[in-house]
Amino acid sequence: MQRFNFYDVREIESYTLKVSIENGNVEKVRIDKSRGKAFRVLKNGFWGYFVGDVDERVGLKLAERNVVFEGSSDLLKVESKGNFVLKPDFLDIPIDEKVKFLREVEGILKDEVVSTSVSYFENVRKFRYYDSNGNEVSYEVPRIGLTISAFAKDKTLQFYSRRIMKPSGFKALRNAYDLAEEVLDVVLKLAKAIPPPSGFMNVVLDPRLAGVFVHEAFGHAVEGDHVLQGSSVLSNKLNCKVACEDVNIYDDPTMMEFGFYPFDDEGVRSERRVIVKDGILKDFLHSRETAFKLNSKPGNARAEGLKFPIVRMSNTYLDVGDYEMDELLEYADVYLIGSRGGETNPATGHFQFNAQYGYNVRDGEICEMIRDVSLSGYTLDILKDVKIGRDLSFDPGFCGKDDQIVPVSDGSPPILVRALVGGT
Repeated sequence: MQRFNFYDVREIESYTLKVSIENGNVEKVRIDKSRGKAFRVLKNGFWGYFVGDVDERVGLKLAERNVVFEGSSDLLKVESKGNFVLKPDFLDIPIDEKVKFLREVEGILKDEVVSTSVSYFENVRKFRYYDSNGNEVSYEVPRIGLTISAFAKDKTLQFYSRRIMKPSGFKALRNAYDLAEEVLDVVLKLAKAIPPPSGFMNVVLDPRLAGVFVHEAFGHAVEGDHVLQGSSVLSNKLNCKVACEDVNIYDDPTMMEFGFYPFDDEGVRSERRVIVKDGILKDFLHSRETAFKLNSKPGNARAEGLKFPIVRMSNTYLDVGDYEMDELLEYADVYLIGSRGGETNPATGHFQFNAQYGYNVRDGEICEMIRDVSLSGYTLDILKDVKIGRDLSFDPGFCGKDDQIVPVSDGSPPILVRALVGGT
């Protein structure tokens, strides 16, 4: 195998169960099982890649022939060995018991809404990795998730949903009934809510929306491939002040949140990365290749299934500050809750997000519920003047990049910012 600068092999076995109930009817029960191998070679500055269930000799030869894109002359060398197993309990629970549980959760949503949906999934990923440097790692990690959704109509037709997703077993869903009660309560009120105000104003973001801001508006801008491509507003700001001194941002795949992994898809053992410390940009997120080029540490190369590993986030969060919630509300004009998507441009730092709902705030008191509300601004402007709450929480999801979807989690306390608010 000396004809390569580097090679590695990933072997992945995956099991997934999905169950969906809509308006009282079981719409889908689906089981997917897959296994395969991915072979990657670096030769003369180019990457070759092949996916197939063949032996090492054949797989590497086919990867050598299948050049996919230009790479680096070399990679950062690491030493990594180990095995991690987190056994799932949901495999011992019959499917009919899971369906019964989902029916009970959906039953809480009652007949007062237009439509309901409860979707469940469970997944087990078995991963083995080895490379030409002698590294070899493996793991088995379960993931479980539940999404509860409802539409209601009054003044307008409105939608609200909540989700639970963890690298855990069935115990992660113990709050599902309470979450269904919340969905019912909020969606009925949301259908009667008023339009939002508009203009630049002081805004409190709840932890879910603040976490999305940290992930989308800041996290993508610190991904090493974006930095090397010159498509990040932070490309030339390493060791520079990018936020007020209260801002500390981390990416931590060791946390038992939805973005957890014990080793990345290049076999590197996971560890917490300090991205921003006391307002200073300290590091970017890296694969072995981007770490070699930018003289840093790898550990954030991830792949959907057997696709080519790229730089991704894991559990990305803004750390706690000193403000109580009532102190933040004293300054606020509106209070926004949850996220319904949006967009961001890592090259400019401009973002636009849609909240699930919100409230007008007057004299520190939460007043009328508002609907169809958006928030926009520039990342670095926002972070220069932000007040940060004390209570950190995480919200899970799936992040898309370059046609790959991976599990992640965003975290933040509530924060107070000044931004442009308007309708959607």
